[in-house]
Amino acid sequence: MAQSRLESKFLLLWRVAHGPALEREVQFHTSRRWRADFAHIESRTLIEIEGGIFIPGGGRHNRGSGYAKDAEKYLEAVLAGWTVIRLTAHQLEIDFIERIVSLVSARANHMD
Repeated sequence: MAQSRLESKFLLLWRVAHGPALEREVQFHTSRRWRADFAHIESRTLIEIEGGIFIPGGGRHNRGSGYAKDAEKYLEAVLAGWTVIRLTAHQLEIDFIERIVSLVSARANHMD
């Protein structure tokens, strides 16, 4: 899948914050085709970039059926032992990303 403008911005900030390597488009569920935008496997952290939430009339993520499907996906991820971090365009700022890098790094070190 092509990388969105928001995903590109996230990756740039992630690199600036010296974040650990991430996998893209990770299928995290054993029987469903759900994918996460990014995953840090060692810390079992999924990162979703929630685009289109301010589209007039609603984007996929904020229409009723899309929102319900996302809620199901994220619940299943948590039940499978993943931490799910959802980011909007407004959270794609270095301060937030540095905090997430710290969390992911600490979780990875704790799981060693």
